[in-house]
Amino acid sequence: MYAPRRADAATIVRVGVAVVVAHKDGRILLERRSDCGWWGLPGGRIDPGESAEQAAIREVFEETGLNVRITRLIGLYSEPEGRIVTYPDNVVQLVDVAIAAEIVSGRLTISPESLDLQYFEPAKLPDELVPPARRLLDDYAQGLFGVLR
Repeated sequence: MYAPRRADAATIVRVGVAVVVAHKDGRILLERRSDCGWWGLPGGRIDPGESAEQAAIREVFEETGLNVRITRLIGLYSEPEGRIVTYPDNVVQLVDVAIAAEIVSGRLTISPESLDLQYFEPAKLPDELVPPARRLLDDYAQGLFGVLR
């Protein structure tokens, strides 16, 4: 179950990417995450020595089997509410570099990190969507970019 934590509970801050992968018909690709069962955006960590763009392309491929091209930076999301995550070894505040991407090639494949992959209309997102993704997707749907939250 997705359960946000208090901001002061975080012991580490990690920067990662959240990628809005748009189908050519405008639907958005979401993954049902195996760690919590909720829907979220493909994405994850930025490894040392890796750019946000490289991390976004790698994470989308690892989680979906799709090759993508980055189309724009949506923004940087760092507000603690909803971004405090408990892992077995620590509590982390996530800072997300939100990136929009289009599909170049590949075959949609579910990874061990995902229970399911589906495309959704931006106006018909699932109820069990991790809260940080909802805010980001609202900004995306409004055509915003360069957002700092």
